[in-house]
Amino acid sequence: MNVRTGRVVIGRFPAGGPRGSWPAEEFAQARRLEGEAAEVVMDLASDAFLVVVRAPELAEG
Repeated sequence: MNVRTGRVVIGRFPAGGPRGSWPAEEFAQARRLEGEAAEVVMDLASDAFLVVVRAPELAEG
């Protein structure tokens, strides 16, 4: 969990995927269909797309 943002990374995808391929977005959409509020963010330091959700203890409050 990232203490500053209160989010948990549930998926990590390299930014250099094939043209027209959106694996992070597809993964996040599948999680949203399961009821999780997943979103995709870019981690510039690792050049990767991260799929994140709010930490359970913060989402309840």
